[in-house]
Amino acid sequence: MTISPDFSAASTAVAAVLAAHLLLGEPWAGRRMYGSLARRRDTEPRALVRYFGLVLALWWAFAALAVAALLLSPGTAAADFGLTAPERPVYVVTGILLVGAIAVASGRNFHDLAKRGKNVPGLAAIEAMLPRTAEERRLAIAVAVTDGLCAELVYRGLLIAFGVGALGLDPYAAAALSVVVYALAGCYQGRQGVFVFALLGAVFTGLYLATGSLLLPAAVHVFLSVRDLTLPAPEKLRAVPAA
Repeated sequence: MTISPDFSAASTAVAAVLAAHLLLGEPWAGRRMYGSLARRRDTEPRALVRYFGLVLALWWAFAALAVAALLLSPGTAAADFGLTAPERPVYVVTGILLVGAIAVASGRNFHDLAKRGKNVPGLAAIEAMLPRTAEERRLAIAVAVTDGLCAELVYRGLLIAFGVGALGLDPYAAAALSVVVYALAGCYQGRQGVFVFALLGAVFTGLYLATGSLLLPAAVHVFLSVRDLTLPAPEKLRAVPAA
């Protein structure tokens, strides 16, 4: 994969502000937001709806800043942010179909385990975000799709381009740095969340570097996010709170 972004001063400023927030502010903000949701989930019926609304607004704001950084740099092409067709379309389409099938199969298995009260890996770390109502389920799907698309644009597309074009890093060094920043975003799930985010970040980054496009990592990210955020809530969370 070869990228050669040429960031303007304005673009560098926008990207630097966003990168600084992702590195320093997002881990703290994410942990605080999720902690607040977990405390209010059983007593405020619309707590998750408001949480999802805020998450959607933040993700699209981050994506807008990433696009602004691209548009403010005449010497930077969309391909430098991964916004291009993959180098091997046939392999990418095959990969998307394969991962989609795996996500559906594993989702059904997890769903069955959750309904029977069995342990689902990682379920406890996100249980406050699991939907109980039809409205929450629709919002969960919207958040999952948004998370997959915007996270790849911001954490893979923007951060790697910023590392190369503004910090002068090798693409692989910039990619490694982006994985570290993404891993910190999992702080709200505890140490295990940081490890899982690091692992997933490495996978998404590897797919991006291998194909030169955000299409495959974004598709895989969306599949996994939709699978996880549509799992049934544990019995203690599915009871409707008293008015």
